[in-house]
Amino acid sequence: MKKVILSILFLLPLTLMAQENEVTLKISGEEYKQLERHFNGKNRAAQRNRDWASFWRYEKANAELTQTPKVVFMGNSITDNWARMHKEFFEENNFAGRGIGGQTTSEMLVRFQADVIALKPKLVLIMAGTNDVAGNNGMITLEHAVQNIISMCELAKVHGIRPLVCSVPPCAGFNWAPEVKDAAGTIRTMNNMLKAYCKKAKIDYVDYWTALAKPDGTMKDGISSDGCHPTLDGYAIMEPIALKAIRKYVKK
Repeated sequence: MKKVILSILFLLPLTLMAQENEVTLKISGEEYKQLERHFNGKNRAAQRNRDWASFWRYEKANAELTQTPKVVFMGNSITDNWARMHKEFFEENNFAGRGIGGQTTSEMLVRFQADVIALKPKLVLIMAGTNDVAGNNGMITLEHAVQNIISMCELAKVHGIRPLVCSVPPCAGFNWAPEVKDAAGTIRTMNNMLKAYCKKAKIDYVDYWTALAKPDGTMKDGISSDGCHPTLDGYAIMEPIALKAIRKYVKK
């Protein structure tokens, strides 16, 4: 208690001195513009030095491939975690996981040439949209997010790769973006849009959502670490669904 009182007595004069010596900085309009140009320049420099789409992530792995993967899984952290947590599933089937945590459909589209087309697989499974709903890269409408997925499909087709569009897995909410409301409902809407596109374009729709979701659209209990990212138990549900879709076109 004595230590607390002494600390307060020591800090009180310093606080009073700070208040007495408080300084208000005044700058002219031209000086403000100079500061603005300075910080804008620093921001531009930072942007120029940033690998926005994270090409670096799989650059080495792509270069070191010893055989052409039969299937590439393109996605975000859900795909990234899958390939890391159950690497045997990918290695034994000659699948390549190319997921990057936090990525939106826009970033995936940018790196699609490097991480899918250049690998020349027979199939690509595209699972994207969670981070668009979460607003990871700023506001984007579902229409534009779906258009990004459509663009990936069209790029794949041009290069002789069959695209399969996967549903966005259910999610109760984003612990990294708690301000986003009704994630489950928005994901349900996006999946309906993806399903409609697949039907029109005659592309297989790989439906993880139905097997993973509760009636309210959130993730089933016991198969996710945070209501959004599957655990190994969640991936154990997803794997036979993926394999069933893949085996229509690629035999083991």
